Amino acid sequence: MLPRFQLIVLLLLTLLFSCKPKVDDNTTWRVYGGSKQSTRYSALTQIDTSNVTQLKMVWIHHTNDADTAAHSQMQCNPIIVNSTLYATTPRLRLIALDAKTGAQKWIFDPTGNSLNKSKLSFILNNNRGVTYWEDKDDKRILYCAGSYLYAVNAETGKLILDFGTNGKVDLHNGLGVDAKKMYITATSPGIIYKDLYILGSRVNETADAAPGHIRAYDVHTGTIRWVFHTIPRPGEYGYDTWEDKNAWKHIGSANSWTGFSLDDPRGLLYVPTGSAAYDFYGGKRKGAGLFANCLLALDAATGKLKWHYQVIHHDMWDKDLPAAPSLVTIHKDGKAIDAVAQPTKHGFIFVLDRVTGKPLFPVDEKPVSTVSELKGEKPWPTQPIPRLPEPFARQTLTEKDINPYLSDSSKKEVLNRLKTYRYGNMFLPPGHTPSVIFPGFDGGAEWGGPAYDPATGIFYINANEMPWILTMIDANFETGKNENYGQAGERLFANNCMGCHGKDRKGTGNYPSLINIGSKYNGDQIAALINTGRRMMPSFKQLSGSEKDAIISFITDNKSAEKKAFKHENVKQDTFLNLPYQMTGYNRFLSKEGYPAISPPWGTLTAINLNTGKIVWKVPLGEDTALMKKGYPITGTENYGGPVVTAGGLVFIAATKDGKIRAFNKLTGKLLWEAQLPAAGFATPSVYEEGGKQYLVIACGGGKLGTKTGDAYVAFALP
Repeated sequence: MLPRFQLIVLLLLTLLFSCKPKVDDNTTWRVYGGSKQSTRYSALTQIDTSNVTQLKMVWIHHTNDADTAAHSQMQCNPIIVNSTLYATTPRLRLIALDAKTGAQKWIFDPTGNSLNKSKLSFILNNNRGVTYWEDKDDKRILYCAGSYLYAVNAETGKLILDFGTNGKVDLHNGLGVDAKKMYITATSPGIIYKDLYILGSRVNETADAAPGHIRAYDVHTGTIRWVFHTIPRPGEYGYDTWEDKNAWKHIGSANSWTGFSLDDPRGLLYVPTGSAAYDFYGGKRKGAGLFANCLLALDAATGKLKWHYQVIHHDMWDKDLPAAPSLVTIHKDGKAIDAVAQPTKHGFIFVLDRVTGKPLFPVDEKPVSTVSELKGEKPWPTQPIPRLPEPFARQTLTEKDINPYLSDSSKKEVLNRLKTYRYGNMFLPPGHTPSVIFPGFDGGAEWGGPAYDPATGIFYINANEMPWILTMIDANFETGKNENYGQAGERLFANNCMGCHGKDRKGTGNYPSLINIGSKYNGDQIAALINTGRRMMPSFKQLSGSEKDAIISFITDNKSAEKKAFKHENVKQDTFLNLPYQMTGYNRFLSKEGYPAISPPWGTLTAINLNTGKIVWKVPLGEDTALMKKGYPITGTENYGGPVVTAGGLVFIAATKDGKIRAFNKLTGKLLWEAQLPAAGFATPSVYEEGGKQYLVIACGGGKLGTKTGDAYVAFALP
């Protein structure tokens, strides 16, 4: 609980803010995340702490295109413009709904097929939002499906044919390399600055990743107006942070898959980037590695660098910056300072001056281990650790942190396993000896991002607190002349697929098992999946036909393939990318019963006062229903999707495995309301007003963490 005097001050600040004129961006939801400032804040007050318990479902819209067999997902944060809600479906169709009733106005299918006969001939990526732009009579929605950016008439749902080529732009173009066979899409929407549409990308995370350059498109024509190279070229600033001066020719990623924030008056674009490829071995990309793992401030009009701040040097742990930062104003030393607040996967918030990029709280470059078991690796000797704000997630695991609710035998088994691992800090270099990644590969913070209340200066962030295990093994690129298809398939699977599906093919993390996949799909269907990719899975167009056949033979346990000699094809490959090591998969640290090895909470929601850097409150987020039936307390669950904070005194969030949406008192963290959704809402809600009524809407797609698949958008309002 808050001290009484602090609670009174916060209540007075909230009352004072409610008397100020409303800001347009904060009373509408025309932009992904609520506003270009990425604050996920609504100034609407009709729903408040006194009446939130009366919230009822007022409409539900079923998209009717969920793929239950493949556990499709729906992570879209809808936008609402001129009484119309724009969103995407599990199969990446664009829909326009009546914001008041949920009735469909129109639907656009990027495949060009009818609703019931759509054939997925493109990358079925996750989509988290769309972008609206208008000028006089020209109103359009820009969004990505597969490897294309589409421009769609916002009033009719028809393609705008003079944009790009027949209404779409190929995202493979403009990267400065031959990217035709590379995996590239965009999961988060771009942002508008004047007549520019600025976009990041999602690319492969293996050694053959495409470059993650930032591109600005002319919103009218789709032509590229500027490109910022996230891996600098000779003569560009940051190039000297790469020891191998030719690395830029080979290394990819360092992409911004999270979306952006924009200070429109200043024309400053804030770009968070991920790690450079390959995620877990940096022997071919030695050095600090700008501009991977950076927050960039770019001139939105030209793409020129204004400043950068790197939060991880020479990343070896896949610590991408997971969400766009919030643009905030903090009060410190008697001054109001415009700042940018960037959360991280490892549980920190970096608070930087918005104009200069200088930290507003002290940050220490602390020494970390430089001893690697992997030949050629050269860890960076220090990592930046902010003194404030306080971390919002636990960052170390010791024997004292083992789950106390395990049986004695299970606890002993977990402890015995832990003794064979390396653990104790976040920056242990990957190696053959397994190491504990905590916070895990999925955060700390994740793509749902934070919410920020300008009335109180409080920053709200949900987090995963789940340990994972990282193990590296030697790669095998030896292609013996006498290989059969089974042997070649095993080798190719290890080099291309094992990191996600595991050495035993049983699946890891959020990646599915491939055991008995031959009973679900035939060879042609699997080949199509390898070519296009799907959701978290990238495409593997770079593999030859015989290599794809070999992988299919291996994962389908085709015994006849063991008798067939493997046909080697002369495929042009970049041998620079033949890395000596691979990881064995994204494996959670679980007990033999499947419970997390660490003590709860496993998911949290935290409120942090950015003026002081201190945590105001922290609560478990989500319930494990099976454990609660056994008498466990609320443990929290892993969660995907973000919070929204309102001037009505509430923090709304879904995100949890239990399939509920909740409202908390924003000042105290007290749970005030919850409702069961038709499927888990792994998305961020939107808050808007229509016809004098305030609405809360959430995408209910499920599909992650073993939950059932859904296809609905659900809206709540007061009776």
